[in-house]
Amino acid sequence: MSSVPELSLADLLSLPKGLRVMGLDLGTKTIGLALSDVERRISSPLETIRRTKFQADAAALLQHIAHHKIGALIIGLPLNMDGSEGPRVQSTRAFVRNLTKLTPVPIHYWDERLSTAAVTRTLLEADTSRARRAELVDKMAAAYILQGALDRLQRLVPQAPQEQDPQAFDE
Repeated sequence: MSSVPELSLADLLSLPKGLRVMGLDLGTKTIGLALSDVERRISSPLETIRRTKFQADAAALLQHIAHHKIGALIIGLPLNMDGSEGPRVQSTRAFVRNLTKLTPVPIHYWDERLSTAAVTRTLLEADTSRARRAELVDKMAAAYILQGALDRLQRLVPQAPQEQDPQAFDE
């Protein structure tokens, strides 16, 4: 079990207005990044960082966090299909443990099973070339992960009662 306290998705509701959320698809060779809008409703692919060493990866990530005014991170957790945790989950948790020493930005894990498969299928349907798919898949997977979290977050927002238009009944 991780010693990093996990942010609950509901905690994102208390983030200050104007801060964005960043999604990460943490792979062995790359880190896909996605960015929410300031209202935290829509996710967009941002960039793919080619991984080298942790310090360089973290420095690039911290630059994006500062530049885009990030209030929280959603990191894809690569669970096995049966929900168990394998070596990739351990690697992801280790990365997060090290990252939390460098930034106070809260982190929430998001189940990323099948995210890359869904994105790859979408790119294939769009008749994207193999080279272009390789270029896009990681940041699009990050956007897919982040959008899932943002969609769930929207369902947690208390909805104000709908006001009825008094003229709607005057005919």
